[in-house]
Amino acid sequence: MVESLRKREERAYRSMGFMKSMFLAAGFILTFPAALFAGEPEGAKPVEAEGRLQSPAYVVSCGDVLEISVWKEEALTKTVTVLPDGRISFPLVGEVQAAGKTIKEIKDHLKQELSPYANEPILSVEVRQAGSMQVYVIGKVNSPGRFALNGRINVLQALAAAGGLNPFAKRNRIKIFRGDGESTHIYSFRYDEVIEGANVDQNIWLQRGDVVVVP
Repeated sequence: MVESLRKREERAYRSMGFMKSMFLAAGFILTFPAALFAGEPEGAKPVEAEGRLQSPAYVVSCGDVLEISVWKEEALTKTVTVLPDGRISFPLVGEVQAAGKTIKEIKDHLKQELSPYANEPILSVEVRQAGSMQVYVIGKVNSPGRFALNGRINVLQALAAAGGLNPFAKRNRIKIFRGDGESTHIYSFRYDEVIEGANVDQNIWLQRGDVVVVP
């Protein structure tokens, strides 16, 4: 009798655990789209991604918010926004062209300009927020369109934001088109390989203006 009661209690406990998991999953499904598309600007779908863009190769654009700091120099720790003319202003340096430059290029330039005032200054430049960064996902996805980013996003995240692949998509023939003003670079993305953990380097971080095409 005691053993029977224990078995019934264990079954009830497992059932409660299952129901709890289902409620949590349902809550995630309900809240995730709201978080993803809340505050949608006209014509574009906003996507929350990483708050900071750490890659030295990231190309800065107008509207980006940069955090610049010099070690042990509090007066030289500033948060600046790249103005519509592409410039930022920094103490002791003045105006600096930032738009169209990589994080590394801006960092090297500031370091050189500050060298008369500090011996080998230790400088940090980070992008706290990307302004007006948009990518496009078109073709055989469930919700194609233009997506406004609040940070960094990779190919898988962009496909998820576009509602995922539809049943007719050629999953292993996806292309990413990236223009630099002079030429267009094309990157291949084989969906099945990436989700299986093979050749994950294909899952690149997207940049402003990238177009993901799902045939």
